[in-house]
Amino acid sequence: MNTQISEIEQEQLIEKLEIFKIHGRDKRGRKILRIIGKFFPARFLSLDVLKKYLDEKIFPRLGRKPFAVLYVHTGVQRSENFPGISSLRAIYDAIPVNVRDNLQEVYFLHPGLQSRLFLATCGRFLFSGGLYGKLRYISRVDYLWEHVRRNEIEMPEFVYDHDDDLEYRPMMDYGQESDHARVFAGAAVDSSVSSFSMRCIS
Repeated sequence: MNTQISEIEQEQLIEKLEIFKIHGRDKRGRKILRIIGKFFPARFLSLDVLKKYLDEKIFPRLGRKPFAVLYVHTGVQRSENFPGISSLRAIYDAIPVNVRDNLQEVYFLHPGLQSRLFLATCGRFLFSGGLYGKLRYISRVDYLWEHVRRNEIEMPEFVYDHDDDLEYRPMMDYGQESDHARVFAGAAVDSSVSSFSMRCIS
């Protein structure tokens, strides 16, 4: 990750994009830390600023109770939103032990073939503390509601759009068809944040 803006501006960018948000609960009543991968500005964010932000703004709010992570992988591109393997490991190692122990589930939405293969081959070696065993791959938003209280979680519109694409082009699940035109097109920072939908249909 390369720093091209000041530390204050980086912190403001994290806040503005709402990359990390403690938001809603799963079916077991646990708090959810929602992470939107597509909003992660890997090219502009330093590892130190990110760890400081998590230490000061996120981890204290999780408290001492069990919680879950909802990681939304929809639209993530290696060149734009992926911080790198070494950075991921450094971030994970920097998580306080008590917080790490309280992490019960990681709901991984729209994982894709490449991320599945990577985690299957390297996940056990990269992440200690049994994190790999806590992963739950979720291929569709509808399946997410089997684990998460749907009326408490807000999702960006592009996540639902990707779900619609998968219904009509199922081979995208296996990496055999590209959705570049719709999902992987780079969105402006301001427009990405505003396009949310609750879609809380009972």
